[in-house]
Amino acid sequence: MQLDLESLSEAISGAIGALVSTTIFYPLDTCKAKYQAEVKAHHQRKYRKISDVLWEAISKRRVLSLYQGLGTKSLYSLIMPFIYFYAYSYFKKLHLKKNGNKNIGATANLIAATMSGVCTVLITQPLDTASLRMQTSEFGKSKGLWQTLSEGTLSKAYDGLAITILLSMNVSIQLTVFDQLKHRLLKGKMSKKTDAKSAPESLSAFSAFMLGAVSNCAATCLTYPVFRCKVMIQTADSYDNKSTEAERKAQKTISGALYTIWKREGLLGFFNGLPVQIVRSVLGSALLLMVKEKITKSTWILMLKIGRYLSVNPSKLKAS
Repeated sequence: MQLDLESLSEAISGAIGALVSTTIFYPLDTCKAKYQAEVKAHHQRKYRKISDVLWEAISKRRVLSLYQGLGTKSLYSLIMPFIYFYAYSYFKKLHLKKNGNKNIGATANLIAATMSGVCTVLITQPLDTASLRMQTSEFGKSKGLWQTLSEGTLSKAYDGLAITILLSMNVSIQLTVFDQLKHRLLKGKMSKKTDAKSAPESLSAFSAFMLGAVSNCAATCLTYPVFRCKVMIQTADSYDNKSTEAERKAQKTISGALYTIWKREGLLGFFNGLPVQIVRSVLGSALLLMVKEKITKSTWILMLKIGRYLSVNPSKLKAS
């Protein structure tokens, strides 16, 4: 079976971009996650501002605890975009081949992105749940990946699966907007391509960053209430210790999470932390797409050379 080099280069560059973005913004991620996981009326909250999480870490001399769960999150950040971008590129190429078109429309683009998101979530959900629970644990008391996953049944590792699949629309919207805008910017260059096997055209670093920021901002604003519910569902067991078992069980459903946020915080509670989420999500995603866009061509060329070398020297592959 011949590998799809373009899809594979998209997957590798996407994974590298995600790892860079995750590592740089991880302390902000931890502050955001602990703030979002606390569902209480404003006057009862331990963290009234996201900066309160940072000051707590500093006052307790636990600044390094802002990185608790980084290993698991890094593993997730490598695996998740690799699967996603490979599937996304594969589904797009499959659609173009089937319909004989040169460009993919917004609707087909969105469907391809959504299908990729569902496939990715089914594989990576346990890592996502574990990393979020580590982040929201008390500073200095985070457990390891295996201990976190083995505390409950397999079903607990998939807490919030339905809402995570729904939330995959965030990435679907973002990539659809990004690809459509990218296509418009590169339309002239792409029309001049005559060799189907030539390296794919890429945006400049600034253009990729700006398109990534615009597309992610739109997706984040549309899906943030769903994201807030996801955090609550995945951390109900480990974070909300004051609720009864029945209340925590109810909070692990989409309707229960929606009701709890509405009851405790009101309508604005669904948007608690939105400004920071936009800053983190927009900058992180824009950085991811910028890194991905700049190394995709290099990765594609490198893999093409490796493929040619192995095809010319099959004995080298067998000897290894």
